[in-house]
This record gives sequence, C-alpha cells and structure tokens, in this order.
Amino acid sequence: MSKPNRDLVPAPEKFDAIRPYNDPEVQEAIQSLLKDREFRTMAKGLMGKIPFAILSRLTRGIDSKEKFQHRFIKKLVAFVIWKCTDGLSQSGLNEQKEQNNLYITNHRDIVIDPAFLCILLARKHRRIIEIGIGDNLLIKPWIRTIVRLNKSFIVKRSLHASELLESSQLLSDYMRFVISEKQNPIWLAQREGRAKDSNDRTQKSVLKMLALSGEGSVCEKLASLHLVPMALSYEYDPCDWLKAKEFQQKRDNPAFKKSKTDDLVNMKTGIFGYKGRVHFAATSRIDGEILSIDSNKPVNQILDEICSIVDREIFRSYRIYPCNYIALDMINGTDAHKEHYTGRDLKKFQKYLDGQLAKIDLENPDWDFLRKKMLEMYANPLINQLNYQNG
Repeated sequence: MSKPNRDLVPAPEKFDAIRPYNDPEVQEAIQSLLKDREFRTMAKGLMGKIPFAILSRLTRGIDSKEKFQHRFIKKLVAFVIWKCTDGLSQSGLNEQKEQNNLYITNHRDIVIDPAFLCILLARKHRRIIEIGIGDNLLIKPWIRTIVRLNKSFIVKRSLHASELLESSQLLSDYMRFVISEKQNPIWLAQREGRAKDSNDRTQKSVLKMLALSGEGSVCEKLASLHLVPMALSYEYDPCDWLKAKEFQQKRDNPAFKKSKTDDLVNMKTGIFGYKGRVHFAATSRIDGEILSIDSNKPVNQILDEICSIVDREIFRSYRIYPCNYIALDMINGTDAHKEHYTGRDLKKFQKYLDGQLAKIDLENPDWDFLRKKMLEMYANPLINQLNYQNG
C-alpha cells in the first residue's frame, strides 16, 4: 500500500504570502513567466540558438511543482553540475532514515546550493526539499515566480522593528507546519546572508526565530524540528572576486550598498561560475544533544550552546581541498601543510587566484588587501576545522 503524498496537505491561508505555489496555481504562474519580458530575455540568453517557442511548448501539461522541477530545474542543475563543477558528492545522506529534517547549513550561493541538495536527495528517492530564500534576492518578479515554483518559501528581511516579530512568527509557524504536517525536509541557511570570508557561524537570531513556534521549553521546541547540521564545501567559489571587491568597497566607503545590478551579477556568477569539486556532508539529528541542555539556563545561553553545536558539526564535516591548505600557508608565509598539496596544486591555485583578481574592476584597487581577502575565504574553513580538532 503506497504512502499518502503528504506534500499535498493544504497549507493554512495565513501562509499564502510566503509559501511555495500550490499545484493548482502552477499553470498560471508559468504563463506569467512566459509573458515577462525580462524572463524572456534571460531565457533566450541561456538557450542560445534554441527558439523561445520551444520553451513555451515544453511548458504544456505542467500542472504541478514536481513536473516543473523535473522538466526544467533538474535539467538546468544537471547542466550546471556538468559545465561548472568537477563533480558533486555527498556523505551522510544515506544514513538519514527520516525525511522531515531541517537541514541547517553554511552556504556559498543561496540559489544553487539548495538546488544541488535537491539533486542529491532525488538520487536517494527522497522528497524534494523546501527552501528558505530571502526576499532581498527576489529583485525581479520573474525570480520570485521561479523560486515559488521551485518549492521555495520566502524569508522576509529588511523589515521595520514593528513588523519583524510578526513576520518571524509566521515563518517559524510555516516551517513547523512543513516538518510536522507535510513531513517534508527543509533547507535553511545558518545565517542571514553569506559569510563572505567563509568564516561560517550560526546566527542566534535564526534559532530564536525557529523557537517561536511549538510547545514546551526552547530546547523541546528546537529538538522537535529535527535540526541536521550540514557542511557545504566548494573547492572554488566563483563569487570570490566579487566578495573581495565588496570588502574593499565597504572598507573605503562604510555606507556602500550593492545595487540590483550587482545582485544580478552575483546571482549569475554564483550559478554559472566554475566551482571545482562540491561536497555536501550531512551529520545526524542533534535532537538528543539539544534536549540534554539544562532548560533552566537563560534562553540566550541555551541558544549560544546550540549555535556552538551546529558550528562544531559543520566545522568537523568540511571537505578540505588542497587550495585550503595552500591559502593558509600563503597567509602565514610557510609551507607547514605542504604534505596536503603538490607543486602542481600550488601552481594551479596561484593561476586561479591571479585570474580571479584580474576580474576586479575597481578604480583604485588595493591588490594586497584584495589578495589577502581572497586567501582568507579559502583558509577560514581549514582554520575552523583545525581549531575544532585541537579543542
């Protein structure tokens, strides 16, 4: 007897503004995409010489998110894996017996990271994950439409203080609904925005938001969401030069803010830039460890301890590549980790670094500063792992 598809459990109306599209809404959403001038321009750029009419014909008969993902998203992600990586691998997903986990992860690209995880989960015949994505990235109507078709729910940011608590409560309620009622997995970044220096740390505010829903103590609320820390490791970060550039822009002008054009460049570079090897490492549920914390402690102390547990699991699970060892040795001016890389690895990374720096188009580039910032991006995962191992 087949199990019921709990993904079809209807979401309460209060979640309409943030939830993914329901299947009856899919066809109308796709038609709005096909009529959107900016989406058509973007799609033609990706499709090359293939007529846009072909895309329109491919949309016929798509009446569910699963069909949309199978016909478009999976094919696009498969192309990115083939074209932009040297392989996608995982560890730990085979040991995940339950499907309703809340994967709390470091991240390098908010769009492609969860897309990669969806592919890995699909290979294990698991349910498609729901993805939390900040509305600061939804800078065009067609982007908002695509992410909601791709089972993403919206994390509202840049709110006034008066709106923040209400929005956080709604988001927390929605994620508990997905975990408890739909029995679906969730992908959630451990912090708002990427750690541009790759020094990944869990933000207490994320856990505080998760603990707004549910019953019992803070520990009981968070344990019932089945948090699974996950470490994501890119060999090369295609946005490293853009992050280094932004570091100097903010250093030189503390009021600097990226434009919408900058955000689009970051998004395109993150998806279609070269990544080398990419590895996801899923740990185990930390329910028991959370419940072992003394619930009589102050809430902030409890949340700090849980942040430390998540960080520890991510640090120890990083996949470390030769470039990480090289970057740390270059920062320190030593060859202390030379047993982890070859002369060929060193030349390859130096050539890569020079090529990425050459893309930076600042009026007054501080090359020493920019180079140091890029090296830190590659050294910090290793530094954190070594610090964890050394206790």
